[in-house]
Amino acid sequence: MQDIDRMIDEALEGENQTLFRETAREPGYFNQALGIFGGSMGWVNAVLMVTQTVMFVAGAWAGWRFFQADDTLSALHWGLPAAVLVLVATVLKTALLPAIQANRVMRELKRLELQIALTRGS
Repeated sequence: MQDIDRMIDEALEGENQTLFRETAREPGYFNQALGIFGGSMGWVNAVLMVTQTVMFVAGAWAGWRFFQADDTLSALHWGLPAAVLVLVATVLKTALLPAIQANRVMRELKRLELQIALTRGS
């Protein structure tokens, strides 16, 4: 792979090489995570994140009440909803990970398009 990168570096000159290096840097995790809220599906991801947060907080509150319970029936009354809410919150959180991966793939495709355009222009 480094052979290809070296050949591309040799083909690019000056400003083009600087532009290529800027696009080659992978953004940090938090920038990638915040990137899912943009674009046409951003509002869906925002709704999923809000719903996930509400379910996690409700599950944590029900879990707190579970540990405060004195009898078995009361513990079941709070424990089962706590477990279900935390599990659903986890599933919703993992539903957002494919959006991050899709953004990474799209960024890499755009980088390849830039490489092709720059090498054709040379």
